[in-house]
Amino acid sequence: MHTRNARFIHAPPQAIHLFHQGEFVGPFVYGYDYKLDMKTLKRAFTVNKDKVHPIRFLCRGDSYRFWGTFKARTFICSARRIRPLLSRRRAPNPKSATKTVRFTFFGTDRLGRDVLSRIIYGSRISLTIGLIGIAFSFVLGIVIGGLAGYYGGWVDNIVQRVIEILRSFPEIPLWMALSAVLPVTWSPLLIFFGITMILALLDWTGLARAVRSKLMALREEDYCTAAQLMGAKPGGSSVAICCQAS
Repeated sequence: MHTRNARFIHAPPQAIHLFHQGEFVGPFVYGYDYKLDMKTLKRAFTVNKDKVHPIRFLCRGDSYRFWGTFKARTFICSARRIRPLLSRRRAPNPKSATKTVRFTFFGTDRLGRDVLSRIIYGSRISLTIGLIGIAFSFVLGIVIGGLAGYYGGWVDNIVQRVIEILRSFPEIPLWMALSAVLPVTWSPLLIFFGITMILALLDWTGLARAVRSKLMALREEDYCTAAQLMGAKPGGSSVAICCQAS
């Protein structure tokens, strides 16, 4: 992401191809030739179809730290340079790839850095907050809704009153108020987890009601009544009893 290449400043995106001169060779990109205008200092890039760079997945490259913690050298994909073609009519052999070359799917910026890598790096916090928040709310909704639907009675009443209180507040002002409560002395990592927990604690109500209603409907089915008549207890295995009876 931070790797710079002064030769490829403002390079255009590289399109992925599958066929070279009418023959299928797998995913690859064509290399670029550039010419520097000495008057305007502007680089003009042209596609060179003699430079065929096959794309390989899960390749090793420059070392980096995943999430700033784990040291790694594995990349999702990269392009490699192949040996020059002996004949223009013969398709390149991907097995002859010898050296890793730059592959810029979205092009490069004014410093020669890959734009796609910088987009992913810049959006990782926003994407992670959403994914972790949904995961927490998913677990809370299933567990709390399952308890309310399974036990019913006073447990269900308490859960429903809590859900009604949470849903009575407008979401955006409540998020803003809870976010403002976070101490300013917290590190960015703690603030990240704090915002994630706020999102998770407010988004589980809809799923909890759906799980509760489904369990209450299943509890009244005929096979549950038959299991109870056969001696199954609320904490026992009704499925095992039904299987033995069949």
